[in-house]
Amino acid sequence: MNFGFWGLVDTRPGQGGAHHNRRVEEEVTRLGGHKSLYSDSFYSEEDFWALYNGTDYEDLKEAYDPRGRLLDLYAKCVRNR
Repeated sequence: MNFGFWGLVDTRPGQGGAHHNRRVEEEVTRLGGHKSLYSDSFYSEEDFWALYNGTDYEDLKEAYDPRGRLLDLYAKCVRNR
């Protein structure tokens, strides 16, 4: 199943602007799902690669970009580089 939401939800004092987005990430992971990477993501690098097949990705990256000229998926999807 794929779902999305657009818009803003008010936050309480002390909650960061990404509070609700982070809660969605946590719940989707808890339910065994994967968040689509078209929107902002806030995963730690360790969690990201565990969820998105980091070992296989490293193998492909080494095969097709052995000199590391291109940014990796984490840099693009989470660090917004």
